[in-house]
Amino acid sequence: MAQRTARAASSRRAYLAAGLKIVISLALLAVLFSRVDVGRLWTAARQASSAWLLGALALYGLMVAASTWRWRVLLAAQDVRLPFKSLTSSFLVATFFNNFLPSNIGGDVVRVTDTAAAMGSRTMAATIVLLDRGLGLLGLVLVAALGATAAGSRLANGGPIPAALLWTGFVIAVMLAAPAVLKPELYARVLRPLRHLHPEWVDERLARLTAVLTRFSTAPGALAGCFAGAIVVQAVLVGFYLAIAHSLRVPIGFSELAVIVPISFVVQMLPVSMNGFGIREATFGFYFTRLGLPLESAILVSFLGAALVMLFSLSGAVAYLSRGRAFGSA
Repeated sequence: MAQRTARAASSRRAYLAAGLKIVISLALLAVLFSRVDVGRLWTAARQASSAWLLGALALYGLMVAASTWRWRVLLAAQDVRLPFKSLTSSFLVATFFNNFLPSNIGGDVVRVTDTAAAMGSRTMAATIVLLDRGLGLLGLVLVAALGATAAGSRLANGGPIPAALLWTGFVIAVMLAAPAVLKPELYARVLRPLRHLHPEWVDERLARLTAVLTRFSTAPGALAGCFAGAIVVQAVLVGFYLAIAHSLRVPIGFSELAVIVPISFVVQMLPVSMNGFGIREATFGFYFTRLGLPLESAILVSFLGAALVMLFSLSGAVAYLSRGRAFGSA
């Protein structure tokens, strides 16, 4: 009875949080659309260049390939070698889940489930996915900090998130992550109080976590490669939005978008909107208007980017439905 009550309360909190996010997203979008000519917005969208949009889709596919390569590098450092085709399929399915579920957790569950058998442990598979996520986030914050610093006063000192705050976040993240490689056993000691919940279960998982981190301490090249790959992914995503801007004939360059795109992703991580809608468009609008560009162009570039990502992620649904063999057998 108590468990059912707890589950019901948890479900109510989840629904309430999702409802609040939807309200915030709709409110932000309503404010933005109240300041633009919707008719002109629709006309500009219909005149977008198909060739440039196809180029943007190709760049997004390149981003998926680079992200899959990063994941494969981390797995190989643990002596787990899976076909690139299988990992790409898993990543596509994860992308579909991320874009059509209220959070990004579903995609991570897919990746963990798909590699758990090869890793011999869900804990170890989850550690790899979390490490990949962490290095990706570290690369994102670094690029955002560099972009905000380069922009300086030209874009209101970095915009919604000042450069100083981004650099502080990056340094703190590096300081927290470094012991995972230099002193893997330190994390196990920090988490050891969890043994009070279930000693055997916690001990087993701490041992597996330490084993994964210890292997990376002897293969720093894998972590460096993954981090470099994260920076490449960000550069490709900037190119993705640049292609969309060109399709709409919006006069904005790579250097400006190299500031806007990473920071928009950082802002979207705030758990206050539904999949970034509203807050992403507001961030684009903030920067575009300071560059002397109309708000309509910011909304169009942001919306078209989201639409193309969702369109591309449908390939993940196809990959999911076409699964007929055990993962990694291809």
